[in-house]
Amino acid sequence: QVQLVESGGGSAQAGGSLRLTCAASGRTLQNYAMGWFRQAPGKEREFVAAIDWSGSKRNYADSVKGRFTISRDISKNMVYLQMNTLKPEDTDVYYCAADVWGAASQSSHHYEYWGQGTQVTVSS
Repeated sequence: QVQLVESGGGSAQAGGSLRLTCAASGRTLQNYAMGWFRQAPGKEREFVAAIDWSGSKRNYADSVKGRFTISRDISKNMVYLQMNTLKPEDTDVYYCAADVWGAASQSSHHYEYWGQGTQVTVSS
């Protein structure tokens, strides 16, 4: 079992930055792909970014490309999402997820483990 806990959410002004952290416990993330998704009330969970098991492949949603960066630190069993140039439409609950198959999938169905989420609110 893998337990994931997100942190770093909060409020920011448009144009500002936030850094989300996902801390894993239970197993090493060395062979897992990691993803970030977001979801607003009443809407489907949306892909944001993913990184494969090796860290060499990253995928981003078009809406965040060039503004968000996903990274991982295997030694600390952590994954990060650096969010720059934030927009009000980035307001959502952000979830960290782990995929045992190791690919940087954009589909939430490929991820076996999920965190509880952290709220990000961007004001204009």
